[in-house]
Amino acid sequence: MHEARTGQPDRDAREADSDLEIRRGTAPVGRGVEIAYEDMGDVDAPPVLLVMGLGCQLLTWSMPFCRRLLDAGHRVIRFDNRDIGLSTKMTGARVTGNVLLRLVRHELGQPSSVPYTIVDMADDTIGLMDHLGLDRAHIVGASMGGMITQVAAGAHPERFESVTIIFSSTNQPFLRPPDLRALAPLLKPPPKNATREQIIEHQATTFQTIGGKQYATTWEERIADATAAYDRSYHPAGIVRQFAAITGTGSLLRYTRRITGPTAVIHGTADPLVPPMCGKAVAKAIPGARLTLLDGMGHDIPNELLDEVIGAITDVIARA
Repeated sequence: MHEARTGQPDRDAREADSDLEIRRGTAPVGRGVEIAYEDMGDVDAPPVLLVMGLGCQLLTWSMPFCRRLLDAGHRVIRFDNRDIGLSTKMTGARVTGNVLLRLVRHELGQPSSVPYTIVDMADDTIGLMDHLGLDRAHIVGASMGGMITQVAAGAHPERFESVTIIFSSTNQPFLRPPDLRALAPLLKPPPKNATREQIIEHQATTFQTIGGKQYATTWEERIADATAAYDRSYHPAGIVRQFAAITGTGSLLRYTRRITGPTAVIHGTADPLVPPMCGKAVAKAIPGARLTLLDGMGHDIPNELLDEVIGAITDVIARA
């Protein structure tokens, strides 16, 4: 059984530059939760908080992505959400009820009873900022991280200089649902008796399925990324609870509409998991938000589009 596996990350030689100091730690954020984080760059530089999506560890914010922001003069903080990576595992919290009924309620923008919600995860993000002594920061959220970002920035607009939301959704009623072929790997994880190699292959296949075909990452790169993630931590029960948080929170519009800072919304036209209609809904809900649609981009950020993605982020930061 592969319920939870954590270990000392060994990807530094592959990921981090030798001249880059990475400050690692854990932040107690309340309610028995500790958030693992990595803090890079000049501590006096404008901080950029990176919030990742469903089942993804902080590693998913690649070092080339982080390095671009560092080179632009920013302090970069990436972290593991609760129930994933090296952050607190919500062991013992069970997802109950009918998953199909919860999905139907989700499509209608209605909440369901779940162990924790996106609102709780947004509170974790604010708690991390408090731990690091950050009164204000720029925030960038991807996928579920974009949902967490909407709640955090809507509930605490005074804490954020600028907001960037990448391939995410407001979860409001009647948005286009995911392509079932993209959703299937998330709903059917490897069996409990799966080998390390089978789990790694499944994770690589999942990202290959949801990623865009125009900028397809090589299979070898997918395997390398999945291996690094598995060797750092593997906790499938956390993915189940995080997915329940997405489907159980209900519409985020009550938060999204309260975002006041300069906002960039970035979405790929070929995203099969969170269709472009969802990104358009996010941009429409936020006064003055600028929408960037990237042709051929799926539900990942390929290296070929780093210039466009980082450009949109640094542009909104400059407007703050």
